[in-house]
Amino acid sequence: MKIAVIGSGYVGTVTGTCLAEMGHQVICADVKEGRMKNLQEGKVHFYEEALEPLIRGNREEGRLEFTTDILQAVRSSEVIFLCIGTPVLPSGKPDFSSLTAAVKSIAAGMDGYRLIIEKSTMPIKTGEWLQSLLREQVPSNIEFDIAAVPQFLREGHAVKDFMHPDRIIIGAESKRAIDTIVEIYRPLNAPILVTDTNSAELIKHATNAFLATKISFINSIAQVCEKTGADITSVARGLGLDRRIGQEYLSAGIGYGGIFFPKDINSLLNIAEDFHINLDLLKQVDIINRYQRISFIEKIDEALGKNLSGKTIAIWGLSYRPHTDDMRDTPSLTIIRGLEKRGAKIRAFDPLSMEQAREQLPDITYCASAYEAAKGADAIAILTEWDEFAYVNFLRLRQESQCRLIVDGRNLFTPERMKNLGYTYVSIGRRQVMPDKTPVKA
Repeated sequence: MKIAVIGSGYVGTVTGTCLAEMGHQVICADVKEGRMKNLQEGKVHFYEEALEPLIRGNREEGRLEFTTDILQAVRSSEVIFLCIGTPVLPSGKPDFSSLTAAVKSIAAGMDGYRLIIEKSTMPIKTGEWLQSLLREQVPSNIEFDIAAVPQFLREGHAVKDFMHPDRIIIGAESKRAIDTIVEIYRPLNAPILVTDTNSAELIKHATNAFLATKISFINSIAQVCEKTGADITSVARGLGLDRRIGQEYLSAGIGYGGIFFPKDINSLLNIAEDFHINLDLLKQVDIINRYQRISFIEKIDEALGKNLSGKTIAIWGLSYRPHTDDMRDTPSLTIIRGLEKRGAKIRAFDPLSMEQAREQLPDITYCASAYEAAKGADAIAILTEWDEFAYVNFLRLRQESQCRLIVDGRNLFTPERMKNLGYTYVSIGRRQVMPDKTPVKA
């Protein structure tokens, strides 16, 4: 099928490339010339595992192209995927300016029927708004359908998530649109739920809001564990064994980051306000999440005698999750700035995101490895659960750094192990341990 993907940001680039990998003829269009030039050369402006080889392979086989000519993309395609973001304005409302401009460009290129699919996460009732906007822009004799097929892509795992989805949600009002979308996604052999457009839009928001709620819930329980002497690891395991709850998103830590959970919670809260619905639960989800970052600063402060002035903190991990370089609303920003305000000096390492971090944290010291960051440190703070931190060589760490205090925001290690290795170990929702006098070998 001939498909245009309008918007070549994160969602658009992954979507267009994966659709091409499925055998469709795809043209991705975006107004950003530098970005499209790089994509034409097979270079991606963000990190996503396995994406660049797929781009190069599909371009070589003639199934994928990138252009700044939206009119060309629309005229050469039967189906149009909208991958335009709607960022949050200071007022809390979504910014539709880029989406409006893109839809007007699409309308100018429509010379016959087109199926237009919302792919990026958009607020509920956006489909109705798109219907009205397009009807104003195109001649009355030109037919079109609006549909929503929300994306459920995790940064760092987006290609896998696209090609092996748990389910495909189709929100559409016409049989023609539904049949076309089913045909597009047929190669994935995944469960399909067909619903109306409003419901499809809301499913995406509700999914992220529920997952964020699980994270904030388990972090609240972790606070109870710390006060009562219970262990959050055992509590979470016991919860997760209940089939109605499940194990995923029950890892206590410093909370969620990125733009997707906060944006979708904010969108639901705006909908609730517009329709006079009480969704105070979601307000508390966000408050708890923000508190986890402040609480972690307090843990470091407490562990260092409530005096961070002149102390050096090694930060292991900057991105909000592993396998991505995304620094948007990552907990590390709040934590590092909070530590600096209390007089601490920061030495940081992250496998992918240090270049992006420099734009927002220009005054800290960036290191070539976790071991280098730990040199001269008074405490090591773990903020991202990268594998290289989970499997760090403690023999080498002890040789290269005199630091014996680890404050773990991701609960990567067991307290007993850290005690045996000779570290004071502070984690989330578990008891603090002091080192054995004679540590065992790593």
